[in-house]
Amino acid sequence: MLTKLLITDDAAFMRMTLKRIVTSAGYDVVGEAANGQEAVDLYKELNPDIVTMDITMPTMDGIEALQEIKKTDPNAKVIMCSAMGQQAKIVEAIQHGALDFIVKPFDHSRIIEALKKASDR
Repeated sequence: MLTKLLITDDAAFMRMTLKRIVTSAGYDVVGEAANGQEAVDLYKELNPDIVTMDITMPTMDGIEALQEIKKTDPNAKVIMCSAMGQQAKIVEAIQHGALDFIVKPFDHSRIIEALKKASDR
């Protein structure tokens, strides 16, 4: 069975890039969210296996969304995505239950490695 992903990023180009990478590796993108609130709502609706979550977004940032999703499902598998220079935010996200992080610009092999690691948990 395909692993179902929810991709969250406020930049449509980044969502499209990530979707292309993960679908070519055999993952099923079941939803896309442009901000943290959309991610929380879609998580409840779609019940994805893994969520990729941008950290810096409007409406609700990735760390707030991570916390909300973890309240709903303590076993949720969330991988954070961030630009270089956001180490403090990455540490905060890990403390709140994120499994891993991917740095932008995306490295194809690093994304697949993070997804496989999350799938195995």
